[in-house]
Amino acid sequence: MTATPAQPYSPSVPRAHRHLPRTAGPLRDTLTLVGLPLLAALALPAAFAGGGTRRWFGGRAESQRAEAQAAKDAAAAAFYELDTAQRDLRISIETITAVDDSPAARRAVADFDALGRRIDEVSHRYINAVDAHDLDRDDLEASAASRARTELTAAKEELGRVKQELDRFTDGLGPLLGKAETQLARLAPAVERARQALLAASNALDAVRTSGLKADDLAARLAVLSPELTKLNQGAGRHGVPQTLERAERVTREAESVRVEAERLPERAAEIDHRLVSLRTRAQALTTRSEQVDPVLSELRRRFTAACWQDLQNVPGIATENVRRAETKLAEARTARDEQRWPDATSLLSTVRALLNTTDEAVSAAGDRLHRLNAVQKDPQQEIERTRFAIRDAQRLAMAGRNTPDPRHARPLDDAVARLDRAITTLEGRHPDYWHFLTETEAIRQAVARVVNLIREERGAGH
Repeated sequence: MTATPAQPYSPSVPRAHRHLPRTAGPLRDTLTLVGLPLLAALALPAAFAGGGTRRWFGGRAESQRAEAQAAKDAAAAAFYELDTAQRDLRISIETITAVDDSPAARRAVADFDALGRRIDEVSHRYINAVDAHDLDRDDLEASAASRARTELTAAKEELGRVKQELDRFTDGLGPLLGKAETQLARLAPAVERARQALLAASNALDAVRTSGLKADDLAARLAVLSPELTKLNQGAGRHGVPQTLERAERVTREAESVRVEAERLPERAAEIDHRLVSLRTRAQALTTRSEQVDPVLSELRRRFTAACWQDLQNVPGIATENVRRAETKLAEARTARDEQRWPDATSLLSTVRALLNTTDEAVSAAGDRLHRLNAVQKDPQQEIERTRFAIRDAQRLAMAGRNTPDPRHARPLDDAVARLDRAITTLEGRHPDYWHFLTETEAIRQAVARVVNLIREERGAGH
C-alpha cells in the first residue's frame, strides 16, 4: 500500500508547485525521508526554468487561456460602451419627457423601455458568461478556456448588436430632442425676463405713487401676478416646462403692460386735464352756435318749400339737449379725474366728444342746407352741368376700345340720363323743390361712379 507524502507549506514555494504529482517506489520513500529541503530543491529548477507560476500543461493551454482573456476584455469593453450609451440616452429621454407630452414623445419613452429590457437581457448573459469561467485558475483546461472564449465572444457580439440598435434609436430621437433642448434653453431666460418685468413694474408703480398719483387699478393687476411669480420660483420640475414657459411669457407680458401704463400715468393725467378744458370750451361754442339755428330755419321757411327744411325742425331742441348732457358728463369726468379714476374719466370724455360731434353735425347741417339751396336757386345750371359731365365721362370710358357698350354698363348710364332730365323738370313751376333736385343729382353721380368702378375693375382683371 502506497501513501501520499506530506507536503508542508512553504511561503517560498510558488503556488504552481505546491501540489506535486503522485510518486511511486523508491522516489516516494526518499521524498518521505528527506522532507522539506529536498522538496524545495525540486521546486527551484521548475521555477527558474519556466519563469512563471502556472502548471506545466504546455503551450496550448496557455494559448487558449490568453485567447479567452482577450475575449473577456473585448466583451467587457462592449459592455461598458453599451452601458455608457444607455446612460446618455436615458438623459435624452428625461429631457424629452420633461418638455414634451405628445404622442411621439410617449411612443419614444415606450420604445426606450422596451430597448432597456433587451439591454438587461444581453447584460445578464454577459455577466453569467463571465461568472461561469475563472480564467485565473491554475488547473484551467484548454477545453474550458476554449468554451470560455466562445461564450464571451458570443456575449460581446450580442452586446455590439444591441449597441447598434441603441445608436439607431438615438439617431431617430434627433427632432424630439432638438425641440426639447430648444425649449429648455428658453426656460431660464424666460423666467428671468418675467422676474425683471415684475421688478420694473413694481418700481414704476412706486415712482408714480411718489409723485402723488394713485394707481390702485395697476396695483391690483400687479398683485394678481404675485402667485404666478411663486410658481415660477418653484420651478419647471414641479409645474412642467411648457406650463412654466407659458406662465413666464404671460407674466412678462402683463407686467410690461402695467409698467408702461404706470410710466404713462402722469402724461395721461395731463392729457385728461387738457381734454376737460378743450371739451368744455367746445360745448360753450356749440351753445352759441345752436342759438343761430332758429334764424336759419326761419329763413328756410320763408324762402323755400317745406320739403327743403322739414327734416331740420328738431335741430335746435336736439342741440340744446346734447349740450346739456355733454356738460353733465363733463362734470362727472372732472369728478372721476379728481378721484384719479382714470378709466372712468377717459370713458366719460369719449361720451362727451360723441355728443358734441353729433350736435356739431346737426347745427352745421342747417347752415349748409341754406348755403346749398341759395346756390342752386341762383344758378341751377352749375349743378346740372356737373352731373352731365360725370355721365359723359362714364360713357366715354364704357366705349373705350369697343364698337358697342356692354349692356351692363350702358343701361345704368342711360337711366342716369333719364333721371337727370326728370330732376330738371322739378325746377319748373312756381315753388320748385330745390332740395329734392340736389339730392337727386347727388344720387345720380353716385350711381355713375359705381359704373365707372365696375368698368375699371373688369378691365384690371382682364389685364
